[in-house]
Amino acid sequence: MSQMNRRRALQLLAALGTTGLVAACGSDPDTEGEPSSQGSPIKIGLVAPASGGFRAIGDEITNGFQLFLDLHERSLGGHPVELLTADEGDSAKTGKAAVEGLLKQGVLALTGVANPAVMFGIRDTVEQARVPLIGSNASPTSLQSVVYIWRTSYVLDEVGRALARHMQAALSPSARVAFLMPETVSSQDVLRGFRREFGENDRRIKDPVVWTENPSNNPSKSVFVSDIERALDRDPTAVLCFYTGEAAVEFIRQLRATGFDGKVYAPGFLTEGRMLESFANNPETALGIETVLNYSADLNNTANRIFASTYRSKHGTSPSTYAMASYDAAQVLDQAIRLTGPNPTPQQLNLTMGKIGQIDSPRGMWQFNQPRTPQQRWYLRRVQLDGQVLSNVLIKELATLG
Repeated sequence: MSQMNRRRALQLLAALGTTGLVAACGSDPDTEGEPSSQGSPIKIGLVAPASGGFRAIGDEITNGFQLFLDLHERSLGGHPVELLTADEGDSAKTGKAAVEGLLKQGVLALTGVANPAVMFGIRDTVEQARVPLIGSNASPTSLQSVVYIWRTSYVLDEVGRALARHMQAALSPSARVAFLMPETVSSQDVLRGFRREFGENDRRIKDPVVWTENPSNNPSKSVFVSDIERALDRDPTAVLCFYTGEAAVEFIRQLRATGFDGKVYAPGFLTEGRMLESFANNPETALGIETVLNYSADLNNTANRIFASTYRSKHGTSPSTYAMASYDAAQVLDQAIRLTGPNPTPQQLNLTMGKIGQIDSPRGMWQFNQPRTPQQRWYLRRVQLDGQVLSNVLIKELATLG
């Protein structure tokens, strides 16, 4: 982390009434009074949902990007930033309209996008505009051969592959896995990566998937009951599921209400954000859930200690992978804009993106691969009590993928 960034972190923490990071950040007397470089102002467009099922993710994406700006005097690459926001909505149509509106305002680059379906739906718009988009949430496997779309999160099949590596070793030879998930592009990407990595013919995963109602299409509190009962009729020893937000909370509650006390595995977004707070009065419902993700808020590195502590001080909760990836999107832009020169254009900026090398991220060091997605570490987390609070606790590093 740069000297200026450390100084800004200390200033922000002091303003928030927090001093616990002083020892970790250190003091920077040499930078006090150091003038910041002031290039010409630039516009960055942030696309995130302000309503609907992806709103919580959108809030995290916005928070992460804003935090980086807070720590860098509201500038990227030495240029003061005007951050323009647009509501992604809940469909590819609304997401495309948001992107088009920002492009008309002359943005240097775009970032955000919570819904993987929206990412695929805006592909042609972004590529034809020749304005770089740094997406900060998971993207579909089918998004291929792009020039102007970069991603700081991950490709969906990778979380399935990382999960398979863990479960293959953790499950006993006699184990039997039940799969429950809505039939979406995202879930099928994860499942495809999982089965390919685990081994299609392994008897432990031979049961067919129980495709559940998509909770966004049916807000009923009991939407999962009959599907859960159907899956448990096969007497599984473990469940692999795929849900986020409120749907994740309801699924876990309904699964445990049946009396199932076996292992629950999932991609990390099952327990991301504020989901675990919903089980504060009944923590045993969520205890022991194991998830795999590219980030854990308790990672012990300098970048994460500063990021996570500053985020907690500002927002009263631990950061999620969504906030982290958006923070990194800002960091990528900061480095690329600085390398591009005093008068960056979108096309010049896009050419520079592939030259920035490794990113010193809260998740650990990573870099872009040829498809413009991260080559990065994956981690196993387990829901445990941290004092009186349910937390995703880092268990071990699993693999490097990408």
